[in-house]
Amino acid sequence: MRRRWSAIIAAALGLSLVMTAGGSAGAAAPITTSIYTADPAALVVGDNLYLYTGHDEAPVGGTNFVMRDWHVYSSNDATTFSDQGAKLSLSNFSWAGGDAWAGEVERGANGKYYWYVSINGNGPGWMNIGVAVGDSPTGPFTDAKGGPLISDSTPNSSPLNIDPTVFTDDDGQVYMYWGSYYGLRAARLNADMTSINGSVVTPSGVSNFWEAPWMFKRNGVYYLAYAANDSGCSAPGYACIRYATASGPMGPWTHRGVVLDQVTSTTNHPAIIEYKGQWYMVYHNAGAPGGGNFRRSVTLDKLYFNADGTMQKVVQTTGPTGPANLAVNATPSTSYVSPWETLGAVNDGYTPAGSADRSRGAYGNWDHQGTEWIEYRWPTAQNVRSVKTYWFDDNQGIDLPASCQVQYWNGSAYVNVPGQSSCGTAANTFNTTTFNQVSTTRLRMSITSRPALSTGVLEWQVFS
Repeated sequence: MRRRWSAIIAAALGLSLVMTAGGSAGAAAPITTSIYTADPAALVVGDNLYLYTGHDEAPVGGTNFVMRDWHVYSSNDATTFSDQGAKLSLSNFSWAGGDAWAGEVERGANGKYYWYVSINGNGPGWMNIGVAVGDSPTGPFTDAKGGPLISDSTPNSSPLNIDPTVFTDDDGQVYMYWGSYYGLRAARLNADMTSINGSVVTPSGVSNFWEAPWMFKRNGVYYLAYAANDSGCSAPGYACIRYATASGPMGPWTHRGVVLDQVTSTTNHPAIIEYKGQWYMVYHNAGAPGGGNFRRSVTLDKLYFNADGTMQKVVQTTGPTGPANLAVNATPSTSYVSPWETLGAVNDGYTPAGSADRSRGAYGNWDHQGTEWIEYRWPTAQNVRSVKTYWFDDNQGIDLPASCQVQYWNGSAYVNVPGQSSCGTAANTFNTTTFNQVSTTRLRMSITSRPALSTGVLEWQVFS
């Protein structure tokens, strides 16, 4: 996602921006900390996995994107990545004015590699899609067309022509999806990979599309993942990744759900790839030291499919330095949540600044008193042995609880976890509760309020 987040645009879109400078417990280890990277695309060639990224160069405290070139990273294990350098830049396009935003590389039938990128041109309008070509996955790349492939003058173009995803079907036909500002567009490409075959269409059935589409095919089913910023999946100003499926490459599409929750940067951008028999979600966040909304870092986590072809929500891991928070892949429920509060806040991977921090939403059950509960459910059994709870205290009707108890589903009923340590109720910190390991598909936190008060939770983490 490459939004130019000026105050004017944010106000026009009705978005409330939440600026986050650092990472959280839900951040995976970045592929590099030498530079800031963003807007990933992925390509498998033989035994090598290539990641194509933008390059964030905004200064500390910057409030806009500064992006001038694109980098290539390669790996033979999806764990360690080598920086092949800046293989494409704005200087490669004589018609470019600025903004080296998201792109994707696709191999053509002629064996050459085509890099489709978002560029602010020198002509009328704002963003365009250009294309460069090279003889190998790492180039060198040169402008393949001498001008935009897609621009504001293209009939039925998007309100913002960015974020191209290019897909080659089994019959050799190439398709491109792109767009932003809720304007998803699609077109067929000619065999030359540098011109459109037919008209630009507006795909149907893609719910809450914002930008950053990524298209792929698995077991005869077409998948379209994309960034969405609706309140059903993210806090104001942030984006999650939703996805849809279709029986044909041009749709119509059927929405299937959220595959990646919001991350620690306001923007979110997916690339989904199968490599050596394992599927991966490649994305960016603000997890690197000194990172932020305009200083992002590309990372990847494993992606799993259910038997029916639907995708399981990606667990945003902490990398080699710590365990994964199992809560981010769970579905939360509760005995009661106040209509103006946000149950989904409890497992968004955010680290609150304090117990009154509701910048990413909060779970609260005012004006209920006594005992209420929140619960996680997973599609398969999880081995669980500790939780961390960050309590919500609004200094009004919601206060720290009197007590709490962790319970698990034993197959027929909820029972207390064995060997539970003290269930802490301190403010402004994560309260850790340990217990003997249980294997379960459901975990519950039973919360008892103080007299005449209600309770709330900002974050509830679960660990194996």
